[in-house]
Amino acid sequence: MRRFVPLLCLALLLGACKEEVVDRPDPVSMTASMVGHFCQMNLLEHPGPKAQVHLVGLPGTPLFFSQVRDGIAFLRMPEQNYDIATVYVSDMGRAPSWDAPGAENWIEADRAHFVIGSDRAGGMGAPEVVPFAELSAAQAFVSQHGGRVAALDEITGAEVLAPIEAADDFADGADNFKTRLRALSQ
Repeated sequence: MRRFVPLLCLALLLGACKEEVVDRPDPVSMTASMVGHFCQMNLLEHPGPKAQVHLVGLPGTPLFFSQVRDGIAFLRMPEQNYDIATVYVSDMGRAPSWDAPGAENWIEADRAHFVIGSDRAGGMGAPEVVPFAELSAAQAFVSQHGGRVAALDEITGAEVLAPIEAADDFADGADNFKTRLRALSQ
């Protein structure tokens, strides 16, 4: 029996050193009932690519984002303290169109090629971070819409968290707002 004690201790030590592997949940198909985490608006009513963030311990119930920019911003927010199981983004290389980004064409964000700084705005009107599974598709998009290609870990917080310029119809401030408000109340 004494001979087996060291073997038992060794087996316990090796078992304790085993790295825990978390399975990546599958992407969830986008349906008419899905709403964006930040805006709480229907995803299908907004053009451009989408993101879904799966949190550890909540399988099958990801947080959806109306823009990929918003999904990446969620990851970069200093106060974000959830354990992330995985992130999926729309593969715009397989999307039917910008207005219909697809319900099933999800790719893992850490394997995507993102176009930053293009002339395309996402579903909420902010500059979009446009994902592609294939580098050649991302490069073709850059040729047509400008920007640069980056991996997920190359996207800075400033690129997704920085404020954006207000739309032109709000640029002239409170006086224009008061005029429009009076016109609506008449």
